[in-house]
Formats: sequence, structure tokens, C-alpha cells
Amino acid sequence: MSRPDGRNPGELRPVTMELGKARHAEGSCLISAGHTQVLCAASVEERVPDWRAGRGTGWVTAEYSMLPRATHTRSRRERGTVGGRTQEIQRLIGRSLRSVIDLRALGERTIIVDCDVLEADGGTRTAAITGACVALEAACRKLVGEGLIARNPIREMVTAVSVGIVDGVACLDLNYEEDSSAQVDMNVVATASGRLVEVQGTAEKEPFSREELDDLLDIALDGIRRLTAFQDQALAG
Repeated sequence: MSRPDGRNPGELRPVTMELGKARHAEGSCLISAGHTQVLCAASVEERVPDWRAGRGTGWVTAEYSMLPRATHTRSRRERGTVGGRTQEIQRLIGRSLRSVIDLRALGERTIIVDCDVLEADGGTRTAAITGACVALEAACRKLVGEGLIARNPIREMVTAVSVGIVDGVACLDLNYEEDSSAQVDMNVVATASGRLVEVQGTAEKEPFSREELDDLLDIALDGIRRLTAFQDQALAG
């Protein structure tokens, strides 16, 4: 098949991850996946929410937002309260990060990862998870380096990617044009060891089969292995 940008069905968009783009944050990563760009900044607070106080464990959470001109038309800023889609994505990012961190090893402190979409062309939530984990890892390394915690609490990296069935073909890392016309749209979150954290899949038109689901998971996990390598390269650099 011919994809809009000329990629093969199992090919990722060009990916870059740049550390330290928010220099005041304890950890930050600017991730680009094709035209999608998300700035992820991890901030450390020496306290936990009241409902976790006194337990000897920390907390990791996330916030997500999209700049007004991240898309082809201007969207209004969310002030005061956030919309349902934003809440859903924030919770997904937070769950994904907490799945790979030892909160007790973090101590009674909170790490908040802000994920701000600078430009959107599909896959913003998956790019946010991938970049947020890099920012979180950088922040935890800083805490270890400053002697605030004894060891890095992150057990392994977590990554996410979108997959879908477009024109009857299972495709990896959908851009907006593909996402808007896909027969099946799915987001997959998994760890570096290939364990699944979350799978969000929806048939937009016709229901899909178990075999198609298996195909989508196979190409998603292959993409996640490659994205994990990009994470490792960024952190090594």
C-alpha cells in the first residue's frame, strides 16, 4: 500500500528526542514523531498529596495540554477546568509512568510531568508517554546524583505507539490523515521488556477479528522496541 508520507506499513515516522529543552526542569525531553512535537518536563516536589502523606512512598502524575495552534485550526485554551479528552490522556500518561517506577524508592516526593503539545499530527498521547518517560528518567537520575534517593526507582522504560488498520492494512504510527480515516484505531503502551501496560482499540467502522488484533499488537510491540532504542540513545547522549 502507499501511505500518505511514503512509509511502509510497519515503519515509524522519523523520531527525535532531545534532552534538556526545559532547562529549569529536573528532567525534560522534546520528542518529535513526524510533525508531532511534544515538550515533556518533569518537576520534583518535596511533598506528596495529602492522601499519600505518611506512607513513606512517593507519587508520579502527569498533566497534558495542547497549544492553541498545535492543529490546523486554533483551539481554545483550557482554563480552570480541563475537558474530558485531556483528563483521559493525563490519566493514561500517569498510569503508564507509575507502571514502571518503585514509588517507595522515590521517597515522599512527587514528580509531575507536564506534556505540552507544540504541534499535532496524530499520536500526541503516545508521543507524550514516550517523551515523559525520558523526562522522568532524567529527573530520577538527577535525584540520585544529588544524593536525595539511594537508587534510581525506574525499573524499566515505558513507551507507546499508535497502530491501526488503514485501507485494510495494519499500519504502525498513524499520522492525522491516517488516523482520521482508519477502520481500526489503537494505542498500545508497553514496557521495554514487552509487557503490556494498556491497549486502547476501537473499530471505527466494521468490527475487527482476533487475528487482526494480534497483527496490530505484533507491529505495535515491534515499534515499541525501536522507540525504546531511541529513548536509550537520547539518555546515553
